[in-house]
Amino acid sequence: MARLRGRSWPGQRLRSVLSVRSVAGQMFLLQVLIVLLLVVAAVIALIVQARTDRFRAARARSLAAAESFAYAPGLAAIINGPDATAILQPRTEAARAAAHVDFIVVMKTDGLRLTHPIPSLIGRHFIGNISVPQHGGVAQEEVHGPLGDEVQATVPVFDNRGRVAGLVSSGMKASSISSALDRQLWWVVGSAGIALGLATAGNGLVTRRLRRQTHGLGPAEMTRMYEHHDAVLHAVREGVVIVGADGRVLLANDEALRLLDLPEMEGHRVRELDLDPRMAELLASRRVATDEVIPVGERLLAVNNRPTDRRGGPPGSVATLRDSTELRALAGKAETARGRLRLLYEASVAIGTSLDVRRTAEELTRVATRHGFTDYATVDLAEAVLRGEEPGLTVRGAPGEPARLRRVALSGPREDHPLYTAGELVTFAGPTPQATGFVSGRPVLVPDLAADESWRTQDPHRWQSVLDHGFTSMITVPLRARGVLMGVANFWRTRDSGPFEEDDLSLAEELAARAAVCIDNARRFTREHTMAVALQHSLLPHELPEQTALDIAYRYLPAQAGVGGDWFDVIPLSGARVALVVGDVVGHGLHAAATMGRLRTAVQNFSALDLPPDELLSHLDELVTRIDQEAAGLPEDAAVVGASCLYAIYDPTTGTCALARAGHPLPALVHPDGTVEFPELPAGPPLGLGGLPFEAKELRLPEGSSLVFYTDGLIESREHDIDTGLRRLEASLAHPGRTPDQTCEAVIDALLPDRQVDDIALLVARTRILPADRIAEWELESDPAAVAGARADVTRQLEQWGLVEAVFTTELILSELITNAIRYASAPIRVRLLRDRTLICEVSDCSSTAPHLRYAATLDEGGRGLFLVAQLAEHWGTRYTPEGKVIWTEQPLA
Repeated sequence: MARLRGRSWPGQRLRSVLSVRSVAGQMFLLQVLIVLLLVVAAVIALIVQARTDRFRAARARSLAAAESFAYAPGLAAIINGPDATAILQPRTEAARAAAHVDFIVVMKTDGLRLTHPIPSLIGRHFIGNISVPQHGGVAQEEVHGPLGDEVQATVPVFDNRGRVAGLVSSGMKASSISSALDRQLWWVVGSAGIALGLATAGNGLVTRRLRRQTHGLGPAEMTRMYEHHDAVLHAVREGVVIVGADGRVLLANDEALRLLDLPEMEGHRVRELDLDPRMAELLASRRVATDEVIPVGERLLAVNNRPTDRRGGPPGSVATLRDSTELRALAGKAETARGRLRLLYEASVAIGTSLDVRRTAEELTRVATRHGFTDYATVDLAEAVLRGEEPGLTVRGAPGEPARLRRVALSGPREDHPLYTAGELVTFAGPTPQATGFVSGRPVLVPDLAADESWRTQDPHRWQSVLDHGFTSMITVPLRARGVLMGVANFWRTRDSGPFEEDDLSLAEELAARAAVCIDNARRFTREHTMAVALQHSLLPHELPEQTALDIAYRYLPAQAGVGGDWFDVIPLSGARVALVVGDVVGHGLHAAATMGRLRTAVQNFSALDLPPDELLSHLDELVTRIDQEAAGLPEDAAVVGASCLYAIYDPTTGTCALARAGHPLPALVHPDGTVEFPELPAGPPLGLGGLPFEAKELRLPEGSSLVFYTDGLIESREHDIDTGLRRLEASLAHPGRTPDQTCEAVIDALLPDRQVDDIALLVARTRILPADRIAEWELESDPAAVAGARADVTRQLEQWGLVEAVFTTELILSELITNAIRYASAPIRVRLLRDRTLICEVSDCSSTAPHLRYAATLDEGGRGLFLVAQLAEHWGTRYTPEGKVIWTEQPLA
């Protein structure tokens, strides 16, 4: 209801405008009266002037029409001739219409009408003065004739002798003259109405402008407002100065005169007054100023200045003056408090952005020096903290004990300071603030370094340099979090800044407390990361096994934050073959690393069985499935959800390589000429899905080719996709003649990301071919008599190789193996000798039944041959082939 009462409706506003009590209403009434008077005067003048002009025009037109007709040739003869009316009546009517008169009458000299617009009047006497025309003159008059009131002119018609032969009269009705006047009068009235409407609209616009400029106030209200404003202006406790466009003071209230210490200002130019130059410049410049503090005598005045013509007002400016002398000190304290809050907020955002101890300490020093709290800031930590360990000092120590700390961070405006630099290991003497703060766990404030002697005990020469450099004050605050005392933070001020006070101590403690929690988090992460990396490295190969089939180099780079489950392995197999393995367990952390160790051990055990790659991956898939089932009840971050693996077996005797993969990226094959390809291998599913088969593919590799195995951390990055990584890998490998170690270096340099978020395992193996002269093969018949011939062949081959010492042992081993093959298997039977790092003997047959080592009883006739083989050979075993099996032995070479 209040809003409805305060709302101004259009009708109410119109009545307000037209009210005679308002200035607008009075102006409107005056305009209406003026318009009406002008209209009346115009109408009267128009009537008088129009009547005179119209009658004059009517007489002239009537006279012209009459004379024109009277002077027509032959008119006199027609008038006096027979049938004058029949001849003249149509002519007079046509002339009347052409001349725009109401009648043209032709008559005889005696006034008898021969024509008339009213035919019934023909033959009657003309009404009007005919005496003058009868004597040759012209008569003009106003009469009341047959048509009513008429204005007519009568002229004589002369014959050829100059005598009056007849008369012609022409005229117009008075009503015709009045109708023209009436039509013009309506135009005059309409124009008057339009003028009145324009006056009303103009008055409305003027009224609207006045209401906008006066904010709807009338004269009385404006008078009261002026009186009130004048009273307020001179009673308010804030100075007001209004300056015109010419620089003269238009108004200055009493408070302005008091604050500026002037007797009067109005009417004087600003620059002529006895004002402070800054104050005079501000008042005369009309520039915008907000709470600009200007000293005037012993006062500090806060000045606000604004131009008055920003919204269409008159040019000039208005300034307000406020005495802020007492508020200045409070404002300074408030600003200091705001600065400290801003510093604490900045610290909460900028400190602890990473889990690196040194970087966190550097963030503390940068934040402390960035906002003017201190000129220099340093952080000293115990050595154990940098390793992720606890320093062991969790309670207050004995006063006076020294503190051995390493400076890990330092920030300041200059580099030529005498303070210990970052990286130095310093033993602080017991009385120093650093040792006192670290041992006691309490902050230490030294407001005046020159007057304090305790800190000089460390190194008098260095600390004198500190004083000479301008250091005047310091605060040492211990870095304690969760009961662990890790080090101290030191804040230094020079002579360019004021000394530290007690209020600064609480801020320094707050900064140190926030930073200490972040440093402790980083320390704990460092400890866990170190443990995980140590576990990971303990589960990986420490050195490559001896073998001659491949030249191998590798790189293993754990992630910068956390460890993963990437692994690789090189496993020597029977027959001079070598197995290469690269895998990746999904996830990160200790559980992923432990799972990686279990998988690596399983691969080694499965490899000992001489399983082909696809069968080995099948067994490994079952193992991962069981591991996943065991981890079902563990937390989500500890659960294993699968792994990828690439397994390959290279045979140097044939130059072939059998490969199978389980969800792993394709290997790269670098040919001796530098050509790089990624051979298409069957894409087996990741380990742990279960139920899906794996397929192996056999490749024939030229000698000098390089197989490159890697994990996805090498080719995947936040900056690019896998395809880009593969292209970059291909470009880095396309260089012939490199050693495997050089290849590893080139690949890491080209693909290592700036921030490594995943483990990287890289394995490069360059192939070799076992020379043909180190391989000897024989095929035997399934006949016991063939054993003797086989022994003789082996003896000759060993003597040719210079291995005479191994003849006896090799004969015994082969005799037993060949005899068993002849007895229990079927032909064909093959024997192969390989001279590698060891002497390898292989006997193959078509049977899938493998012999088993057992202890023979005293009375048993058999069962001792395989035992004898196991005692004579360094290693022995059985591997299965598509055609049967191979029993092999290895003997060391002298």
